[in-house]
This record gives sequence, structure tokens and C-alpha cells, in this order.
Amino acid sequence: MNRFEVGPQIFYGRGSIGCLIEKDFRNVLIVTEEFIVESKIANKITNILDLKGVKYSIFTGVIPDPTVEVVIKGLDMMIKNVPDCIIALGGGSSIDTAKAMMYFYMNMDKNKDVLKPYFVSIPTTSGTGSEVTSYSVITDTKKSTKIAFDDKRMMPDLAIVDSNFTMTVPKKVTADTGIDILTHSVEAIVSQKASDFSDTLAEGAIKLVFNYLIRAYKNGNDEIAREKLHNASTMAGVAFNNSSLGINHSLAHALGAKFHIPHGRANAILLPHVIDFNSKDEEASKRYAYIANSIGIDIEDEKTSIRALIKAIEILNENLEIPSSIEEMGIKKEEFYACIDEMVDLAMVDICTSNNPVKPSRDNLIEIYEKLYDSK
Repeated sequence: MNRFEVGPQIFYGRGSIGCLIEKDFRNVLIVTEEFIVESKIANKITNILDLKGVKYSIFTGVIPDPTVEVVIKGLDMMIKNVPDCIIALGGGSSIDTAKAMMYFYMNMDKNKDVLKPYFVSIPTTSGTGSEVTSYSVITDTKKSTKIAFDDKRMMPDLAIVDSNFTMTVPKKVTADTGIDILTHSVEAIVSQKASDFSDTLAEGAIKLVFNYLIRAYKNGNDEIAREKLHNASTMAGVAFNNSSLGINHSLAHALGAKFHIPHGRANAILLPHVIDFNSKDEEASKRYAYIANSIGIDIEDEKTSIRALIKAIEILNENLEIPSSIEEMGIKKEEFYACIDEMVDLAMVDICTSNNPVKPSRDNLIEIYEKLYDSK
């Protein structure tokens, strides 16, 4: 028997933040970054809460690549405030922090029989899809590793996908998070757990990325492009939450933790190499060819079609000014190679690796990392 979960209730479209008017909360904890409060982005929420006379507090300790220490600080605030609603406002870091806080809060002995606080996720970037998944990724700074974990209690109850929150996202972040949508979707389609349901959502997201990402990158005020990308991010999130991901994310988690490379950017430079590796599998090859066809690459020969898909992704990365190699990022070869064994160890045990279409060996992952240094 197979199962597909659609996750939280979703309100989408410009101005959909207004749905909060209909909600009855008594005590809200907003989890976000200090920048989002200082730039008054958070006012779009607090104005509604003020209008309704709702008590609220704001945890502003979220940082990029949130750490265990940050989660503990947020958890302490959650324990003190005992909220009936958590609102995660921000990119994947804010949402992942709130998820981890929720996980540990509900695992406390005194809270095991307590009603879970209502969980609202409001993404301000288009990429992670975290607003509709039960996954969270937290950094262990002591070990320089990223911990990816999955628990149904971390699934938001409501996702507000309002593209008005993305209109001021910088070009670089638009590029990195946009390629994250593509990576989520491609990995969802070739995953061992892929289904007709996840395929349809992932394919739709891929088409939206190729049609609108460069538009949004070149003109951040393009409302249509912003909205389409925001929707694509959520669609990809629902897809991979059901199908899981693969070694592209496993390798990116380890790479990002070790060298502090933004997650989407790490995914972007890995994607062509991972497709090349996985396409040696017959079933994965067919699925990559299917993806190529879905974006208009009309080539009957499967191998040629996949090479064209890889080239299309490389051209997309180039247009988004994303480096094609680790060398272009200014990381020294000796430093990078010295960390490969450790990164491979982490990738091998990452939860994303188990559903990759090809079961990789350590040597396979070492080879991908080595190719990553100088892709010319």
C-alpha cells in the first residue's frame, strides 16, 4: 500500500497573508531573523495580531544555517511563553529553526500529552519548500556537520505562500534558492520513492523554474515571476516530502557545513555531476530523459537527451552567475581535498542518500567531489 501526504493547508498568492485575520490565537511566538524585524517585514504579521489584540513575542535569534545552540535558545523562549501558535517567518533557516524547536518542545516529558501549538510557516524566499515538509536541517558547529531529520510533528499546519514577501530578495539569494527548487524537483522525480503524484508536482515546478527564474533574477520587481517561483518552491516541497531526495542533497549538506557555502549554491554546482553519475542507472536514465523532454529538449536518443539536460542546467547556472566549480569559489585545492574523506563519511549516512536511484559507494562520492573542484 502506497501513501501520499499533502501536508498543511496552503494559502497562496499576493496578499494571502490576510488569512491570518480568520485565525483565533491567544499567545503567538514568531520565529525569525533580526533583519526581518528591523526591515519591518514582520510588521505584515504583527499589524494583524495587534488588530486582533493577540499577545505575541518574537524570537529573533535565527541565523543562516541554524545551529543547535540557536534552537536551544528558541526552545527556552518557547518554554517560558507557552504559545498556542508558532509562526515561522523567513527563509529555510527560520522555518527549520521553528521546526526543531517544535520537535524538542513536544518531546519534553511534561509536554508529551499537551496539544501541539498550531504551526504557521511563512516563507520569505522561494526555494527550500520547508513550509510544506516535515524535514529540518540543523548545524552542529562542534562537529562541523549538518543534521537532517524528519518527524511528522514538524509539519506545519498552515503554509502562507505570499509572494509579496519575496519582492526584495537580493539577486544572489534569488539565484541560489531558485536552483534549490530545481534540485528538489529533479531529485524527487528520480528518487526510489517517486510516484505519479510527486512526479506531477515536481515536473510542474521544473517548468516554472526554467520559465521564470531568470526573469526574477534580472528583475526582482517582476510580480508574476516572483509568484510563479514561490508556487514552484511549495510544489517541489510537497513532492520531495513524499518522494525524498538523493545524494545531491547529501553531498551539499556536507559541503555547505564544511565550507559555509549557501545550500542552494552547493546544490547548483553538484547537480550536473550527480545527474551524470545517476544516469548510469537504466531507470534513472529514463527519468532524466523525461525531465529533459518536459522542458522542451526533443531528442530521441536517451544519452544525448541527458547531456542536453546537463548543458541546460549549466547554462542556467551561468546566467545566474553561479560558479561552476569549487575552484571558482576561491577555496584552495589542498584545503578542499583534505576534507573530502570527512565530507563523504557524512554524506554516506545522510538521510537523503538512502533513496538515491543508485546506491553509491564511498569511491563514487569521492569521485564526484574531486570532479567538483575543477569542472572545466
